[in-house]
Amino acid sequence: VQLQASGGGLMQPGGSLKLSCKASGIIFSIYAMGWYRQVPGKQCELVASITSSDRADYGDSVSGRVTISRDNAKKTIYLQMNSLEADDTAVYYCNARPPSGTGDYWGQGTQVTVSS
Repeated sequence: VQLQASGGGLMQPGGSLKLSCKASGIIFSIYAMGWYRQVPGKQCELVASITSSDRADYGDSVSGRVTISRDNAKKTIYLQMNSLEADDTAVYYCNARPPSGTGDYWGQGTQVTVSS
């Protein structure tokens, strides 16, 4: 199983970013997918998740600024984040959760740095 994330980098405060995560080795359409982020010394937190039936949930710290979407044909999820803040600086990880709810897969992470 591979979860290949892309789209991170250095971003301007107030700007936008779009992260992508392409999955392989799983039956993508039946998996719930998500984005988490982690700052050194802090707990990993949910950014957004999307179920196999396209129901989305968002973390409290980003609610209203992010949109998660999925393209089952491309086996890819996307995270659109607007109005970037310095506190959005983190490593963002792609997550795949099987229907059983256990045995998650994780991507390698992509660094997002918000700074002027």
